[in-house]
Amino acid sequence: MRILITGSAGFIGYNFSKYLLDNTNYKIIGIDNINDYYSTKIKKKRLEDLKRYKKFKFFKTDIKNKEKLKKIFIPKINAVFHFAAQAGVRYSLINPRSYLESNTLGFFNIIEMIKEKKINKFYYASSSSVYGDSNKFPLKETDKVNPKNIYGLTKKNNEEIAEIFLQNTTIKSIGLRFFTVFGEWGRPDMLVFKYLQSIFNKKKKFYLNNYGNHTRDFTYIKDVCEIMHKLLKKRSNKIHEVYNICSNRPIKITKILRFIDLNFEKKPKIYKRNFQLADVKKTHGNNYNISNYTGKKKYTNIKIALNNTSQWYKNNWKVYF
Repeated sequence: MRILITGSAGFIGYNFSKYLLDNTNYKIIGIDNINDYYSTKIKKKRLEDLKRYKKFKFFKTDIKNKEKLKKIFIPKINAVFHFAAQAGVRYSLINPRSYLESNTLGFFNIIEMIKEKKINKFYYASSSSVYGDSNKFPLKETDKVNPKNIYGLTKKNNEEIAEIFLQNTTIKSIGLRFFTVFGEWGRPDMLVFKYLQSIFNKKKKFYLNNYGNHTRDFTYIKDVCEIMHKLLKKRSNKIHEVYNICSNRPIKITKILRFIDLNFEKKPKIYKRNFQLADVKKTHGNNYNISNYTGKKKYTNIKIALNNTSQWYKNNWKVYF
């Protein structure tokens, strides 16, 4: 089986590529443009690791360039996992155009190639950001979506495009609404790794938004990879579906920081500040549908997952500086 994974130098794309290379005989085709939204050093290190595998082939390509995509889609591809996108909620306030170009045009280029090549299975990254602010928890896939920023809006649009564009085809598509994924090789602009960096670098200030009163549904990357692999092996009768990818165990940000502190002798100075624009105060997803569909009932304990991540960071912190 040949699997194409876009954003293979990114956090989720890298981890899932490695997971499949370690646990299956699949051939993996990776695509990434290695943009500088965050350190290209981290992305290149991830790629360096993937390139050790003979079953991995990489193309440095921007998904906005359809002509280059056509050449990559020439061999028979059995499934596509699409993670390439402009990430970051707050950055969407600064540079909204980059989200429309990458997350909308780039997404359409990928789905158009899938339809043209009649690739049977398509999985793509959506986000809990499609829900926006809510007072009703846990959030279900059938709940109303109401994004409050451009990033969430592009993810909502992706879901709508997939559902409409693949009508009257046999292609099965699944939108993955990720809830605060963290773990080894995590993104430096996400809370867990911002905090880890501030432990190792005193000059790196750690800002705690909303005075730490946020609650998040954290999801460990190893659980995410296992879920996606299970999805790949399933057969569905539906053309389009969306699933919450979450632990269904919301936890306060301050507790997350305390669990990380258990792994280190020194604690960084915390700078508390007000609620920030584009943030939501709480995320909490219902994972009944994905757990029931895949049979994935057990999720990694958050304390163990944070310990694993912290210990990994101790051995790899230099990559982040």
